[in-house]
Parts: sequence; structure tokens; C-alpha cells
Amino acid sequence: MTGRSHPALPDQPGRGDSVWAEPVQDYLDHIQVERGLSTNTVAAYRRDLAAYVTYLNQAQVAGPEAITPVLVAGFATALRHRGLATSSINRMVVAVRGLHRFWASEAITATDPAHDVEPPAIGQRLPKALAIDQVMALIAAAGAEGPEAGPVELRDGALLELLYGTGARISEVTALDVDEIRRLLGDDDLGLTLVGKGGKTRVVPVGHFARAALEAWLVRGRPALARRSAQPSPALFLNARGGRLSRQSAFHRIHQVATRAGLAADISPHTLRHSYATHLIDGGADVRVVQELLGHASVATTQIYTLITVDHLREVYRMAHPRAL
Repeated sequence: MTGRSHPALPDQPGRGDSVWAEPVQDYLDHIQVERGLSTNTVAAYRRDLAAYVTYLNQAQVAGPEAITPVLVAGFATALRHRGLATSSINRMVVAVRGLHRFWASEAITATDPAHDVEPPAIGQRLPKALAIDQVMALIAAAGAEGPEAGPVELRDGALLELLYGTGARISEVTALDVDEIRRLLGDDDLGLTLVGKGGKTRVVPVGHFARAALEAWLVRGRPALARRSAQPSPALFLNARGGRLSRQSAFHRIHQVATRAGLAADISPHTLRHSYATHLIDGGADVRVVQELLGHASVATTQIYTLITVDHLREVYRMAHPRAL
């Protein structure tokens, strides 16, 4: 690879001449909306993947399906030859591995050629979770309980209650149709069926607060937004024009509500999923039960939340025990 600067990827996927623009942008949207990464982190991924695209173009690779494990390993080798720091190489390889894992999961490619390309070992990153009182403040800031609550406030309140009450991914919630929720509200013992990654389904319980918020949205809020569209949508959550609420729009709404609540700027739908899992573990739930509720393929993914709990317990011990310090 040369030492020249790398061009940025197009801001609008699909509008540039590059075959890489849209599939790479799909991944960047995924890490922002689904994984809740910060704007700065997404920008770093964009720069790293721009370097990867430059490498692929120099190798005259026709498109995602033409990438081989040898090419991915060659990218890592080229980075070492440029004399980059190990931490920088690690970050860029992680970005490439994430990109290929996403492409394979979305059937953009049939295989994952980066699966066996290992980055340097890094420390485990614990997910961020809100305290219970912060979750309550976030939900309250949606304004669904206020006397002036309109359709948007009722929708946002129901969205937040459902995300926190089920631990669902934002893509799973925005994919729900209204008929599924009407069946749920008609049977107190009926769980909500969610379709997760790879089309895998799971059934999760829905508590009283989420049910009440959903009922308020369906009765008092959704009809007003539905009337704004000439083509009725089956979606549970609607946007201001009466169409299905997108993942990106839901992300921005939650960000706005979090700002109104005075919470951190990087709160995302995934923050509520982390909070759901952490609060369950803190409350004594078995990690394998939480694994099923979250739809994790492996319990190892879920066990990261036990690290948060141990850290919390250690802090409480240090503050409360007279002989801890």
C-alpha cells in the first residue's frame, strides 16, 4: 500500500461510482443504530474501512464476493509494512472483521473471509448500562404520561417501555406489526415473539408498564399518525408521515429524549438492551435465562453482564464495609 491519504467513503450510499459504497454504508448504519457506537467511533470505522476499500481497489477486487481470506490477511500485512502501531493495526483489523461478519450475516456474501484473521489481543469492553433511576428519567422525559401527551409522545413512551421491558434490539421492535401487539394485549399470559439475527425467533414476556404504554399508543396515538398516510401501514410504530418508523429514526428520537432527560449524549436503543440485561443479572436472574431472553447464540456473550455485576458488588462492598479499605 502507498502512503497517500485515503479517500472518504460517500456520505450517501449508492450515489458514488464505487461498488463498495452501499454495502460499507449498511455496516456503518448497523454499528451506529444496532450497536449504539458513538459518532466519533463510527467516524473512525469509516476512515479505517476507507483504507480497506483503497487496498481492495488497488488489488482490483470486483466486489464483496470476490474477497478471499488471503486478501484480508494481505491487508493486515500491508498495515504492518507501513509501520503502523499495533493498536492502530488492531483497530483496523477489527473494523474489517466486523464488516465481513456483518456481510455474511446479511447474506451480502456467502462466507466470512476474515473469520480466521486474528487482531492483536485487546481488553474486554464492558457494555454501558443506565442506572434504574436513569431509565425511569428517560422514560419520563418522553412525555407520554403528561396531560399534553400527543401521538409522538405516546409512541416514544411505548417504544422506550418496550425496549427496556423486553431487551429487544431496535430492528426487532421496528419490524413488529400492530396485529402482533393486539394479540399480546388480548392475552396476559401471551409472550411477544421477536425475530432476531438469522431469522431466529424467541418469545419474551412483556410486563405491565410496557403493555399499558402500548395500549395507550394504539388507542390514543397511533390512529392520528396512521391518518397521515394514504397507504395504511401494518407497522406497530409509525413515523410522522404514517409510515413504518425506521431504525435510524428511532435512534434519533431516543437520542433527543435522552438529551431532554439530561442524560449522556451517547445513549442509544442498545443502551436499553444493556440496561435490561444488567438489571436482570443484578436482580438475581440466571445468566442462561438472560441468554434466552436476549437471543444470544452463546452464553459467553451474555456472561459479560456478570462482570458488570461483580464490579458493582465490589464498589458497594468498598463503600459499605468498615474493613474494606
